[in-house]
Amino acid sequence: MARLGKKPVVIPDGVKVSRKDNRLIFEGGKGRLEQEIFPNLDVSIDTDKITIANTISPDNRKLYKKTEALQGLLRKIVLNNFEGIKNGFEKILEIHGVGYKAEVKGRKILLNIGFSHTVERDIPEGIEVEIYRNTMIFIRGMEKQKVGNYAAEIRAICPPEPYKGKGIRYRDEYIRHKAGKTGVGATQ
Repeated sequence: MARLGKKPVVIPDGVKVSRKDNRLIFEGGKGRLEQEIFPNLDVSIDTDKITIANTISPDNRKLYKKTEALQGLLRKIVLNNFEGIKNGFEKILEIHGVGYKAEVKGRKILLNIGFSHTVERDIPEGIEVEIYRNTMIFIRGMEKQKVGNYAAEIRAICPPEPYKGKGIRYRDEYIRHKAGKTGVGATQ
């Protein structure tokens, strides 16, 4: 990570980056995002690039290694923020099962997935949810972490089971099916 963390990040067209105290502020076509700068890291913003530097001396080996990892992490978060402000992120969930369906009412998603009751989940701020054909859930937003966490939260309500494949899964997720019990009680 240290080698990648040291590489400067090119600021794409249509995105403005500024620094206020210990925060980076990204503004672009889709909106505005903020990111806190991790301790012991220095961020310098030029006209066309951002450079992230480690302020810890290599002599302090243990702390230096930790901040090196944070340096790479912050660089990747900055890249994700650029991508989110320009294009946004999307996760697609599919619902499999007879009678299983989803719908959106206001800022809530309602899931009928085989329980005795309808499962309701609030849609967080900054996330858009769209339902297609009652069985496909499109989750969109600017922040990659928020989109991924919300998709994982929805999937965790009823993960796919290995015998029939019923449940909520990511699009293109492979579910390994198990064979059911057969021949119980048969004698030779």
